Amino acid sequence: MIIKEIQNEIVDEFAGFDDWMERYEYIIELGKSLPFIKEEYKTEDNLINGCQSKVWLHAEKKGDVIEYTADSDAILTKGIVAILIRVFNHQTPQAILEADTDFVDEIGLKEHLSPTRANGLVSMIKKIKMYALAYSK
Repeated sequence: MIIKEIQNEIVDEFAGFDDWMERYEYIIELGKSLPFIKEEYKTEDNLINGCQSKVWLHAEKKGDVIEYTADSDAILTKGIVAILIRVFNHQTPQAILEADTDFVDEIGLKEHLSPTRANGLVSMIKKIKMYALAYSK
């Protein structure tokens, strides 16, 4: 599935909830499906700067696509990174670099996070794109 289709799917899922408490619960549930990161990748290099909680993000190029794994010590943050991985996992570096992240605004995520969590979200996206840039060469 292409990135835009996955983003549209997420926007549709979030539109089905009546309020933000339901959306937060859903985000937390999504965190439980996060692709497992090996302990050996929970290093300083894989730690995302700018996050209120600890978030580790690891990427490997497998064939033509990038495979992301992540973890966080906070349940909400784990859900946020799970959403991003759902969008960008198993995509080509070029597709990741060309993708916009407007869906984050469409679901209202940034505006319903604390400023430090919103900064963390931006840092997560930046790290995902940096991996794509590194693997595009």
